[in-house]
Amino acid sequence: MIVDWQRSAAEGAVCYVESGMVVGLGSGSTAAFAVRRIGQLLRTGRLKGIVGIPTSLAVEALARTQEIPLTTLEEHPHIDLTIDGADEVDPALNLIKGRGGAMLHERIVAAASARTIIVVDEGKLVPVLGTRAPVPVEVVPFGWLPAMRALEQLGARAERRMAEGIPVLTDEGNWIIDCRFTAIADPLDLAMAICTIPGVVAHGLFLGMASMVIVGGRDGLRVLRPPLPEQGDKGKTGHGC
Repeated sequence: MIVDWQRSAAEGAVCYVESGMVVGLGSGSTAAFAVRRIGQLLRTGRLKGIVGIPTSLAVEALARTQEIPLTTLEEHPHIDLTIDGADEVDPALNLIKGRGGAMLHERIVAAASARTIIVVDEGKLVPVLGTRAPVPVEVVPFGWLPAMRALEQLGARAERRMAEGIPVLTDEGNWIIDCRFTAIADPLDLAMAICTIPGVVAHGLFLGMASMVIVGGRDGLRVLRPPLPEQGDKGKTGHGC
């Protein structure tokens, strides 16, 4: 059932892809459905002239199996549209991302995109960030332990991400510390505090970066858009390291 919701959300997002676009290809299980759909539309001729910029080695491999032409930010520094997933989405459309470990590349691609569409199943909607998902923090291996201690000082229950007794590596060769917070009252303050920690490369708090969120659920698709900023509010966007 959840897989069907994920697929419908991802394929709904692909409706916004037009021929000739440069498309950011997000990582994760839900975004993978979008990659497969784009490949299908290219093969049938319903889309033409698409080039993709993958956010991870895993999605690069998937895109190649789908015969999607790939490019780089050096060749195409401006991306028309990115489709990506998320681990949590709050009512302001702030996100936690990075369970797949690709948050650094995902942030770079999202920042270069004119629009970023996030695709999720309805179980990813939360009243406040930190309700269920940890905030992943990418750190250089040399300084992982002091960084983890500093994250604990911010209130996190922090642990290094491991697989079969070995630290999980990001595509950049860094390690990941997963940080669980009871609830994140001020995501911007937390994001800024994380970025001050020596050795931190990236984190999974994506604030104000979603142009829309497409949600698949038991009642079909919903399209969520960011709330309008209050008068005088310049917006809280980013905040990457």
